[in-house]
Amino acid sequence: MGSLDRHIDVTPGIAGGRPRIAGRRITVRNIAVWHDHLGKSADEIAAEYDLSLADIYAALAYYFDHQTEIDREIEESEKFLGIMRRNTSSKLKAKLRENRAA
Repeated sequence: MGSLDRHIDVTPGIAGGRPRIAGRRITVRNIAVWHDHLGKSADEIAAEYDLSLADIYAALAYYFDHQTEIDREIEESEKFLGIMRRNTSSKLKAKLRENRAA
């Protein structure tokens, strides 16, 4: 069993079958976004989510080994969220419009 195998699991039906921290629902994609896109350090992520540094670095190693695939998933998720935001009305905005009209 390799070092990554002790830290990263891929289990159908858990976290959508995406690679994740073993025993947790925190995905490699989550770690990649927090680290590369939001600029959080490995120490910050480990402390905030009660993970070991080995978990974080294993997730980052997995991410860099599969970066094209995971980045594509991130991009598709961002596109989906953009579409949902454009097509879903905000209850708060509707309430504010109602209050202004009254």
